[in-house]
Amino acid sequence: MGDGSAVPGVPPSAVDVDISAVAWGADRTMSDLETGMWRMEEAEPRLRSPIVAVDVLDRPPDWDRLVRAHEWASHVVPRIRMRVVEPALPLANPVFAVDPEFDLGFHLRRIRLPEPATFDHGLQICRTLATEPFDRARPPWIAMLIEGLDDGRALYMVKTHHSMTDGLGGIQLMALLHSRRAEPTPDKPDRLPPPPEQLTPVSALGKGIGEELARLPGRIGGLIRDAVGAATTATASPVQATKDVLGYANSVRRIATPPATHGSPLLAGRGLGRWFGVVEVGLPELKRAAHAAGCSVNDAYLAALLGAFRRYHTAHGLEVDSIPVGMPVSLRTAADASGGNHFAAGRFAGPAGDLEPAERMRQVRAIVLGLREEPALDVIDLAAPLLSRLPSRALAGWYLSQSSGLDLQASNVAGVPVPVYLAGARIERMFPFGPAPGCAVMATLISHVGTCCIGVNLDTAAVTEPALFMTCLQEGLDEVVALGGPGNGEDDTP
Repeated sequence: MGDGSAVPGVPPSAVDVDISAVAWGADRTMSDLETGMWRMEEAEPRLRSPIVAVDVLDRPPDWDRLVRAHEWASHVVPRIRMRVVEPALPLANPVFAVDPEFDLGFHLRRIRLPEPATFDHGLQICRTLATEPFDRARPPWIAMLIEGLDDGRALYMVKTHHSMTDGLGGIQLMALLHSRRAEPTPDKPDRLPPPPEQLTPVSALGKGIGEELARLPGRIGGLIRDAVGAATTATASPVQATKDVLGYANSVRRIATPPATHGSPLLAGRGLGRWFGVVEVGLPELKRAAHAAGCSVNDAYLAALLGAFRRYHTAHGLEVDSIPVGMPVSLRTAADASGGNHFAAGRFAGPAGDLEPAERMRQVRAIVLGLREEPALDVIDLAAPLLSRLPSRALAGWYLSQSSGLDLQASNVAGVPVPVYLAGARIERMFPFGPAPGCAVMATLISHVGTCCIGVNLDTAAVTEPALFMTCLQEGLDEVVALGGPGNGEDDTP
């Protein structure tokens, strides 16, 4: 599945690493944050949180080889074979255990579209599959190969539950299925599949409580160390200690307080309907535009999205000055194992008024830089142990109160800068679609071989004219890119 040569900035493929050291999803018990995401959708279907990735392939891959690749990946990453076992009482978090009835044929599927079929037809299939609830008795992922496109291309879609991983963890997982050459890799390192596990809800309860008790001394020790450190600081410098406490308290207030703007009445509806759309822009072009305003690619991306919201409102005869925005901020470090969820949720009032694109970019940059420096950015993670113990309906109600006022959630995930293949087919584009629980629009950007691929997941109860919104988004991107002027063909990587 790989050529054995590591490339800086590229997630390692199968033969680039010692597979005995692969630790994707090493923690078998869900974190408190993941527990909340898993449980609350039972009470409120609008909070379903699938993460979807769609590879656009230059041709259909070799099916037998694709099946073997998934079988191999399920040996290397046992989480692929694991279902979620809920404890008998909600006193502990769910546990991942190897499904004793794991059936790859259920998870990996293949369809051929009737002629004539376009990319949009294939994307509709992806959307439909994305909105279907997971079978909670099986491992929470599905993959599908979609063939029959009129231009000879194919689509490969992977859908995972957010409780399994965040966006970056998903990229790390998919990297194991990608190769940097079209030809098969002979004698690929392998290991035996994990043995089936007969974990019962009672056993899961015992395991969870046991792990909580095992972690308790460390947590108590940490609290003691923090208390001693705080006391020492307070004794040595009471003024500074008071400033630190007040600073953190104020940060908590800012993080917990909803953005200083109201959701647009035009986008007030929330429902189960979802609509997938895609746009793309050259990474060098977006970089030049960002640099022209003294900003980053992420600033330019957010400015284009906000410009799209302004245009969409203008098309409906309305004005908008700002919209409430949510943005996941990665907390993942080099020490973290692959997979799982390591992010914080930031919220702010996004400038969507009639601004010049460069000024909008600069305002976005100031807001985002301030958000990343908030000491209490991870306060929701700290509160997750309490939130995850709430009854599912109460937890869902709390989350809706936090997210339903968001018009936009925007994510930016690092992608792959070199050509990669899937079972012999070259991946031309990779479009991500993040979950949209409670928000009107979820937009996700991933860079792929010099192209920014943007996947947009719309709640159709909020955005009632999806095609118009996508037109507005394209115009918003064009407006931002124009700042960079004509390029010289260079990447302009900072």
